[in-house]
Amino acid sequence: MTINLNQLDIFIHVAETMNITESARQLFISQPAVSKGIRKLEESLGIKLFIRDKHQGLLLTAAGEEMLLLARQMKKLEQQMQQLACEENQLLRGKVRIGSFPAATTNLLPEVIRLFRSRYPQIMIELKEGTSQQIREWLEQRVVEIGILSSPFDHLDTHVLIHDRMVAIIPDDHPLIHQESIALEQYDGELIFCTGGHEAALLSALQHNQMTMRESLTVQSVETLVHMTGQYLGIGIVSRFSLSSVRHSLTVKEIQPPVVRDIGIAALSWNDMTPAARQFAELIREMYCPNSP
Repeated sequence: MTINLNQLDIFIHVAETMNITESARQLFISQPAVSKGIRKLEESLGIKLFIRDKHQGLLLTAAGEEMLLLARQMKKLEQQMQQLACEENQLLRGKVRIGSFPAATTNLLPEVIRLFRSRYPQIMIELKEGTSQQIREWLEQRVVEIGILSSPFDHLDTHVLIHDRMVAIIPDDHPLIHQESIALEQYDGELIFCTGGHEAALLSALQHNQMTMRESLTVQSVETLVHMTGQYLGIGIVSRFSLSSVRHSLTVKEIQPPVVRDIGIAALSWNDMTPAARQFAELIREMYCPNSP
């Protein structure tokens, strides 16, 4: 059985887009060439990688899902070989795939990317944004090689970049404006929470203090939370780090009990990274935790 790397590349694109036309556009080849590549790969492997559902369209088979994970590993090995050869010739090139949540993209990555590009102009950066939970899944599935996410980090290899904490936000004329801090338990049912990485830290703090909390409103983004709070719909609870990425005129208050979380850079394994990804990770550590070992 011979596996063609070009066919693997076609398979990965189709599996990620679930669209023959879009895959052809991304690969700069014709649609028949994409279909032929998939067919040839299935013949080589002796299995079906996709099925067509009249309601859901193109779907991966169970075997196809497993093959996708292996195909990504093979493409990564190919990249490692190419980048190692370039590194030996002192010309690092290739691609770095990074997963980041929006606040980290805004607050941490612009300066890192600017400096990285100046050092390694031949390396392309592919940035994918999502929640911390999505980034953990992308790392597991090898969709990205580096993740910028919030704790918990589970079994991932991680370097902590920032210690973050949750705060409350209220309008300047709110009745609580003169209070030094806001006790969450006293305002159960009046709180606005934001999904996307804050949940784990909040839940851990509440469990530690044997508290239960009933939010009045849950939103998807910090921008929406700021807007809702400004419209007097409740007390916004958000991380200080995430809040710093959004312009607002609200008053920030500490909360009780304190809720903390870490923000870090993570990978499945530092030792298994491509040379390009390793350089990117080292640059982030150099800029945000220069004294770490």
